[in-house]
Order: sequence, then C-alpha cells, then structure tokens
Amino acid sequence: MRSSLRTRRSSRDSEYRPHQWPHNQPHNRSRRTTTAIAAAIAAGSLLLTACGGSDDDKSSNNGGGAKESAGTVTLPKLNGESLEVAAVWTGAEQKNFKAVLAEFEKRTGAKITFVPAQDPIINFLGSKIAGGSPPDVAMLPQPGAIKQAVDKKWAKPLGPEALKELQKNYSQGWQDIGKVGGKQYGVYYKAANKSLIWYNAKVFENAGAKEPKTWKDLLSTAQSVYDSGVTPFSVPGADGWPLTDWFENIYLSQAGPEKYDQLAQHKIKWTDPSVKDALTTLAEVWGKKDFVAGGAKGALQTEFPASVTQTFTGGDQPKAAMVFEGDFVQVNITQTKAKVGTDAKVFPFPAVGAQAPVVSGGDAAVILKDSKASQALATFLASPDAATIQAKLGGYLSPNKNVDNSAYPNAVQQKIAKALIAAGDDFRFDMSDQAPQAFGGTPGKGEWKDLQDFLKNPKDIAGAQAKLESDAAAAYGS
Repeated sequence: MRSSLRTRRSSRDSEYRPHQWPHNQPHNRSRRTTTAIAAAIAAGSLLLTACGGSDDDKSSNNGGGAKESAGTVTLPKLNGESLEVAAVWTGAEQKNFKAVLAEFEKRTGAKITFVPAQDPIINFLGSKIAGGSPPDVAMLPQPGAIKQAVDKKWAKPLGPEALKELQKNYSQGWQDIGKVGGKQYGVYYKAANKSLIWYNAKVFENAGAKEPKTWKDLLSTAQSVYDSGVTPFSVPGADGWPLTDWFENIYLSQAGPEKYDQLAQHKIKWTDPSVKDALTTLAEVWGKKDFVAGGAKGALQTEFPASVTQTFTGGDQPKAAMVFEGDFVQVNITQTKAKVGTDAKVFPFPAVGAQAPVVSGGDAAVILKDSKASQALATFLASPDAATIQAKLGGYLSPNKNVDNSAYPNAVQQKIAKALIAAGDDFRFDMSDQAPQAFGGTPGKGEWKDLQDFLKNPKDIAGAQAKLESDAAAAYGS
C-alpha cells in the first residue's frame, strides 16, 4: 500500500521519453541548472527547520492562513450530471481529494463518485474499459501512463476552457509533460519534491546532531544519532518504490544529470560503473545494520506509512530518527502526535557529488470520457481554487503557480511549495516513472524487487547490477 505517495506508479511506456525538457529541448541542462533548483529547495527547506510552533503552524489541519476563495474559475451548471473519478489514493490523501470534489459538486450541481483504483492503474483502467465502464477522469501518476492512455485511444484532449485555465496557472514545463504529440491531455494537479529527509527534532537535539549538507555529513550525523541510542534510518523496504527514490537521488547527485537521463532511457546499462558507484554509496547506509531500523529483515517488512509513523512516535526514543521521502510524508506525520515544523523537521537530500539532487514527480488528471462535465472538472482541477482547498489540508504540493503560498498550513509546506514554484520549468522527473511498467513500476518485479534484494544483501553490488540490467533489457526490449 502506498497510501500517500500517489505521485507514482502506473504503467510505463518504454517508447515515451519524459526525460525531454520543456519546449522540446534535450534534457542536457548544465549542472548550473541543477544547482539553481537545489539552492531553491535548500533555501526553503533549511530555513523551515528554524520554525517552531509559530502562527504558520497553528492551523495544521483546518486550513488556517488563507481565506476561502469565492472562486476564480467559472464553471457551468451541471445539475443531474454524474461523474466517476479514479485514483489509487487512499487514507488521508483520498479524503482530502474528496473535499476538492465536494466543492466541484457544490458549485456545479454535478455528482461525483470516487473510484478507488488498484495499482498499476493502467491495468485497472484497462479492465474497466474492457467491461464498458471507464471512469470519466483518471489521476495518472506519471508521463508514460498518459502516453500509454493516448496510444490506446483512451485519453481525450483538453477542451478550450481547461486549456485556458492550465495556460494561465502553470509554467510551460508542467504543461509540456502533460502533452502527447503536441496535444494537451494531462493536468498535473499534484506534484512532489522527492528529495527530502524528515527527522525527529528531539532525537537530533539529544544527539547534538546537525542537518547535513553532504553525504559524508549525513553518515556522521547518523553515527551521532546511533551513539545517542537511536537507530538512524527508517527504510520502508516492503514497498519497492521508496528504494528506487533512494537510488535516484544518490545517482542524480553522484553521476550527474546527463548520466541520469541516459540511464532513464536505458542508453547506458545498469552494469555501467556509475551505477556501481551509486550502489556502493547506498550500501554505506543499507549495508550497516545498526543504521536501519530492524536491520534489513525488519526494513523489508516495513511499509511506507509505518516507516514514517515509527520515526515520529515514541517521543525522543522512536524506532528511528530519520525517514527519507517526499513532501507527502506530512500526511502520515499528521497521523501521529508530532507537529510538523516543531517535532518533525526536514532537510534536503544531501549532496553526494557536486550538487544536491532534486527529483520531482506528479499526478495528472486525464479525461477518459469526453463530456461537458468531465471537461469542467479538468478546468476546475487546473484552477487555483481546487489546489487551494487541498493545500490547506496539508500533505499536498501543487505546481499551480497561482496558489497563494499562505494556503499551505505550516511554514514547512510553505517553504517547500515556494521552492517548487521558484524552480519553474527546471526539474528532473522520477527515473523509475519514466521506465516501462515491468521494470520501474510493478511490485515484486524489476527494479523494485532488485533493490529489495540489494537491501537484503548490499555486499552483492555486481549481482544487483547484473539483475537490474537483465530486467531493464527485457522491459525496454533492448
């Protein structure tokens, strides 16, 4: 179960190349670009750790800071119309999205049914379509899934009103990753910054630990935390996707953006020395059993939600001091008594090489049944009105540049959101979200399984590389 990530995983398409940059330029931006993004994230994320129980925090789940908007987007009356919206979101994430759908119902008179989808969602949609009952709109977690839905002639282009709203509120880069063949199919309603490490502030204070800026510093910090009596890291090994995110952040920082793009396209093999270097670095954490809560065996039995909660329960003696994952971690933190910005703080994933990594992801609304109602919903989801509702509820990040930053319920989220918007069109999309489903997006198979096996035996770097390459070659057809 990946209840609060759904920035992710659906079917992959090996022919699609979301490594391309906006405006159809090759994904070969210089390290200077990556530096600028990293600086923006760092400026936001590091500053936020100085925030305690300020006024920015006091409305953690009630919307606080921003006024309720009267509505900036005009929607048609849809009395009597019914819509189905499918997504893999569960728990608090699903609940919060339903609040957005309820506002659409209130404004239009339409009735919306949320359809819980199974993962991978492309397979789920295929079965619904084969049965003659596709949802009207689906939330697809990566660009390859949009491409596949278009290739299968499931997806419908956005109409003029939705396009107008999208163009008004989104940078060109976020528009472009929702395009296929020059046509706009996706509205990236939800984004993620997946280069963050969250930590228990009390543990750090007791250990005299400081927020690290480099990988070497991270290892030193982890040792200080261990010496104070707390296991440093919580790793959700039962879910393969967080393990891919660990690898991607290390690889992007250590090997650089050009190599990252090449590996994402399988233009270089997983037996490349750069992969060996990244796995060797990763093993400096995964291979030290005292650094991982429960050791490898325990980590492989820990799912993502539990990896977060066990970091922020138990006061200053939790099962682990740190957990790596994106901004969406806040959804799970709110299930504990920890307060984001005071008890739970965050720092950017440290630089392994010359620059700190910045890995992004997102979920796009795609129309499967073209109608006045489905186009109106896409228009609404492209508006700041919709994003503001979910922003207030926490655990959510929007690429919509016209969402007032004060809508985010605490200083932590405000800084992360500001950094995302400041990054503009310059971002690297999650590597495994660019891979074919069989390799980068299937539980118990491909990269997920290979990295779980590596977590179990981090000494076998050559074996992990060989298995990764074998599975990648089969999935990419090369």
